[in-house]
Amino acid sequence: MNSLVINPSSGALTPGTTVDISYTVQEPSGQTTTNDLIMYTQLKSPQWSYIINVNGNPTSPTTSASATVDVSSYLLTYKSGDDVTVGVTLSGTVPTVTQTSNQTLIQIYEDDSNGNQIGTPYTQTALVVNPNDVTTAIANANSQLSQLKTDIDEKTALGIDTSAAETQYNTAQSQINQAQSLPSTQYTDALNDLTTATSTIANGETLLDKSWAESEIATAQGPVNNVDALIAYFQGNSSTANDARLSTVITEREIAVSYISAATDFVTNGNYASARSKAEQAYTEGNQSYNDALTFQAAVEATWNPFAGLGSLFSSNVLFIVVGVIAVVLIIVGIIIYRKRSRWDELG
Repeated sequence: MNSLVINPSSGALTPGTTVDISYTVQEPSGQTTTNDLIMYTQLKSPQWSYIINVNGNPTSPTTSASATVDVSSYLLTYKSGDDVTVGVTLSGTVPTVTQTSNQTLIQIYEDDSNGNQIGTPYTQTALVVNPNDVTTAIANANSQLSQLKTDIDEKTALGIDTSAAETQYNTAQSQINQAQSLPSTQYTDALNDLTTATSTIANGETLLDKSWAESEIATAQGPVNNVDALIAYFQGNSSTANDARLSTVITEREIAVSYISAATDFVTNGNYASARSKAEQAYTEGNQSYNDALTFQAAVEATWNPFAGLGSLFSSNVLFIVVGVIAVVLIIVGIIIYRKRSRWDELG
């Protein structure tokens, strides 16, 4: 086939668009018999016109409004050495499709005398768009983008670093906006933008999940840091360094640290849900270690200072008692002074 021209020449097609096609089929030279020439299209309301040229002399045009045109071998059989070509024009409209798919603009092949197809057909297709596909894809992408924004806001409220996810959110939003701005003829470009946006959103969710896991690990590290300071204090004192209660605190602390290590490994492997679970266990165990250390510290201080427990007594009732005692003393002193003065008056 020669001189193929298709208008529109590129891009996806929307239903109802007019398509014009022209081409020339060169029949084998030097043959006295040939096969039927079959031409087919999926264009709606096709209008075919073909002219057979023999040694440059055209026949009258033959027209057809069928989807399939059969040019009989009888019309294509001439004596050996004749140059036979078929000039074809086709005009039709793009059909409506239920989903975006490739549709056949033209298909050309030969049938033998028994109706059997000879060789491989020549086929020219074009992508025909179902506009609803783009609309649906945009709506889906916007829905996923909205969920990412909700997740970002929730994590921000928890004090989690969401900067990496926010960057992905902004990028995805730009990609969706670009897809929405493209004409229907750039359907493929629009879908590519939306596919990229969906991937960007998923990456944003992953980065947000990672930040959440890292935040949980950092939180779990807090009690461990606190108990480390107390352990160092106890180990530095000869009276507590070998105390069994300190051993319990250290054991609990080591368990917490092992959970943190496991959580960190899960983050490295991208298993953020498991990382958070281990971090929660680390926080619980670390808190237990820290609380036991505080209890141990209070017990040790009470041993070192037997009056330490009196503090609460003085803080609540001592003022009232002291004031009462002073008042009684003053009354007694007043009575004594009064009696002495009364004796002096009698002697005077």
